[in-house]
Amino acid sequence: MVTHVPAEASGDERGALLAFVEAQRGAVRRSVLGLTDEQAASRPSASELSLSGLLKHVAETELNWLRIAQQRPSEVGRTEATWGDSFRLVGDETVAGVLAFWAGVAAETERFVREVPSLNDTFPLPEAPWFPKDAEVSMRWLLLHMVEETGRHAGHADIVRESLDGKGAFDLVAEEQGGGEGWG
Repeated sequence: MVTHVPAEASGDERGALLAFVEAQRGAVRRSVLGLTDEQAASRPSASELSLSGLLKHVAETELNWLRIAQQRPSEVGRTEATWGDSFRLVGDETVAGVLAFWAGVAAETERFVREVPSLNDTFPLPEAPWFPKDAEVSMRWLLLHMVEETGRHAGHADIVRESLDGKGAFDLVAEEQGGGEGWG
């Protein structure tokens, strides 16, 4: 759900793509609106997913894709043994801390994308069984993939939040904007 499209997005491909990425980020961020860390960590649906876990996973995933595009190692080095920790808060992590971390990643993503000479510029995909060997993708592909990936998890967050307290995306948009009830 796009709730706000910045003026610079019209006619500017980078701005439009970044606006769609931000719209999907907003949907995930809103999913924890008004919740305690304990509520955000709960798993009210049949899934193992929690809202705080989704928030952390999407933030880490964006950082990982940014680092792949920059051809730098990620500060969050997940292994098979720690993969599950990308879907839950551990130690002294909090929703507020993850939101702050993600805000920094989002700002860095925007700067990087705005500074890239062309959205046609490419970078190699890492070796993985799910990527073609020696594949390269464009910066445009990166942004479209971020819309796809973040949007998929925004949908998961919608289901988890509705299972938790019945609030849907429209309700949360209205709450975020200081209004009354949404459409749900």
